[in-house]
Amino acid sequence: MTSENAAASERPDALLGADFYGYQNELTPTEREAALRLREFMEREVRPIADDYWERAEFPYHLIPGIAELGVVGAAWPESARFANSAVFRGWAALELARVDASVATFVGVTSGLAMSAIGVGGSEEQRAEWLPRLGRCEVIGAFGLTEPESGSDAARGLRTTAERRGDKWILNGAKRWIGNATFADVNVIWAKDTADEQVKGFLVRKGAPGFTATKIERKQSLRSVQNADITLTDVEVPESDRLQRVSSFRDVATVLRLTRAGVAWEAIGVAIGAYEAAVRYAAEREQFGRPIGGFQLVQDKLANSLADITAGLGMCVRVSRMEDEGVQRDEHTALAKAFVTARMRETVARCREILAGNGIQLDYGVARFFADAEAVYTYEGTRDMNTLIVGRAVTGRQAFV
Repeated sequence: MTSENAAASERPDALLGADFYGYQNELTPTEREAALRLREFMEREVRPIADDYWERAEFPYHLIPGIAELGVVGAAWPESARFANSAVFRGWAALELARVDASVATFVGVTSGLAMSAIGVGGSEEQRAEWLPRLGRCEVIGAFGLTEPESGSDAARGLRTTAERRGDKWILNGAKRWIGNATFADVNVIWAKDTADEQVKGFLVRKGAPGFTATKIERKQSLRSVQNADITLTDVEVPESDRLQRVSSFRDVATVLRLTRAGVAWEAIGVAIGAYEAAVRYAAEREQFGRPIGGFQLVQDKLANSLADITAGLGMCVRVSRMEDEGVQRDEHTALAKAFVTARMRETVARCREILAGNGIQLDYGVARFFADAEAVYTYEGTRDMNTLIVGRAVTGRQAFV
């Protein structure tokens, strides 16, 4: 352990009980302080209102300025970073967000991870300079339009939204589905297939563009506060200057997804911790047969198994993020983390709900929202099946997607 981290570890009050092996000590003191500020904000501003906004399927827009001040949005890019930070810190920030509210974590993940990474990876210097600082300050909000009504897992080949070049502008036609933030985003990164060469290109579609509509998806039972939208694009004109200049094929989209997929794994750890912490509190307070249920062997077994899954996932997430910092991270590395950690998250929240028995389905007891939200986190940015196929291809050298 470094002297910096040794000093930081002298603050046991700052460590999460679910961080059983002390992975937070991997952060520098500056990163630790930023993570603690984020935790304090989430506990003070978000936890008291999260259930009510989730139940109403509304997003707490008033929180956005406070989130922006924390310096976690756009931390990965020099144009928007507030301080030097590691991929482990950025992952830990996703954990802290999701530990209280996965909907807020998803909001940040979409604008900071997906939208900003698309511009950071695929944008020209001019595009990066125009958008990344403002997105990092949340002066503008981003969305990421890849998934379509008829194209999800097969987006690499099955994208139906088209882009036709006409002189110095492009005409976009098609539809997108499940696009987080799209109902209020200032810029939507839209991925479309070039009619000339059949390759995927990226476009920055600004709010209010004629022919662009975003309709909120209703009746969701997971991540209810996230404002997902169905998007339609009807002869939407985009100038060549708003085409992502360094995107030439789906390989560039895959690069963005590799960077953000690890963040989803970290978010899954946060969801699991949120449910686990609520179950631990409940086990200490709920009495049956004359004593707290935390004193029964079967309850302790469920809590121990949940903690083991959280700890294993943390170890995997820390390592895959370190690989990003070292420049050796590949698609299969993040795919394995996303597939494994989200599966263990799903099992953990189910155990924690079981500990609460009937009370586990009521928002007031702290597990039900995590139990429901886990289903969306388990699915988005690649289903478990698709991520295992990415890993399987790397292991065997054989393509098994079709």
